[in-house]
Order: sequence, then structure tokens, then C-alpha cells
Amino acid sequence: MLIIPIKDGENIERALKRYKRKFDRTGARRALQNRKQYNKPSVLKRMQLQKAQYVQALRDAEHV
Repeated sequence: MLIIPIKDGENIERALKRYKRKFDRTGARRALQNRKQYNKPSVLKRMQLQKAQYVQALRDAEHV
């Protein structure tokens, strides 16, 4: 459970923004999305390889 202390005179929208940022950092949203649908291990492995290739291409392009 996330607890966001609200300071005196703080805007509620600002506190809500802090809550959303903290919620995103916990990874709970990503975990919920992953649980929505079952992905086969082979598909997960392929996605990891594609991501690694993409990141490597970005790093190679940066050094050129």
C-alpha cells in the first residue's frame, strides 16, 4: 500500500501526481499488464532478444 503524506496547503493534484509517479516506480502496473494474458516462455525469450538487439543498436549508433 502506497502512502503519500500531504503537506499543509499542498494542492491535491500535485499529491496525486506524486502518487502516480510512485505507483509507476513500484512496477505494479507492469505486473498487472503481464498477468492479463499468458505468454509462452518462447515468446518471452524472443521479446527479450529483440529488446537486447534494439538496445545494442542504440549503443552502437551512439559511438559512431
